[in-house]
Amino acid sequence: MRDVVVAMSALALVILPAGAQQKWKAPRTPDGQPDLQGVWTNSTLTPLERPPELAGKEFLTEKEAAEFGQRTLANVTSERRDADPAVDVGRSYNEFWRDRGSSVIASRRTSLIVDPPDGKVPPLTPAAQKKQDEARAWARQHTADGPEDRSLWERCFTRGMPILPGPYNNDFQIVQTPGYVVILHEMIHDARVIPLDGRPHVSPNIRGWMGDPRGHWEGETLVVDSTNFSEKTNFRGSSQGLHVTERFTRVNANTISYEFTVDDPTTWTRPWSAQIPMNRTDEQVYEYACQEGNYALHDILAGARAEEKKAGK
Repeated sequence: MRDVVVAMSALALVILPAGAQQKWKAPRTPDGQPDLQGVWTNSTLTPLERPPELAGKEFLTEKEAAEFGQRTLANVTSERRDADPAVDVGRSYNEFWRDRGSSVIASRRTSLIVDPPDGKVPPLTPAAQKKQDEARAWARQHTADGPEDRSLWERCFTRGMPILPGPYNNDFQIVQTPGYVVILHEMIHDARVIPLDGRPHVSPNIRGWMGDPRGHWEGETLVVDSTNFSEKTNFRGSSQGLHVTERFTRVNANTISYEFTVDDPTTWTRPWSAQIPMNRTDEQVYEYACQEGNYALHDILAGARAEEKKAGK
């Protein structure tokens, strides 16, 4: 019976949300705040949304998790040569440059989304769906009229937020000073400077790629409230009414539980939330010289001009 209780307790630590885990207190900064500083990575093979083949299954067994990881790596590897040349070129880098991780998250949850319970992004509102359909139709005809038609990521402006894992550059450095927290993203070198002094958000007339963040502490958790997004941020079709609430809780020496809730009533039929572990890493955050090496944008536009010339336009 003792062994059963111990096993069940260990399982609870894996699958319960941060607030229900054992009470571990982070070390303190000189001004007494929980210390979140360091370099962290959110690399994982767990998808944002639950795959259709896992519908209704919230958690994987240990064996299923290992098999899922193997299948995912085999499907996404850039070393595959079983597609037509256009697809192969689209895979760009080889695996040496990737940073997608090698396993699912420790809880073995089948999606990073924890609410809604089905692990899916909620449906778009009718107005948002119409807007998205119109945007896609326009993009098919004007995909490369100018640099403004390309994504913010392609143009080296921002990876955007909330913080989601990608195929590479998944490291983040957190620095704390009295009154501020700074989160440096390795991808496209975004640095979010988050004030903690209770100041209000700036005027709604002022918009930013990553919004206007305001932070405060709730016990051991850093809560960051971000509004004032530019409509061009376009997080999965979001509008300038996007509102993101993030929660950073250091649950042990090597893990920060990162949770976010997205709310945009003009875009989705309901708010939705995800939970992603950020794991300590000894790696450095390197400079991401995006603009200096961004030959792709020039080549995309040059290729579009060449196609127009060929078509006699």
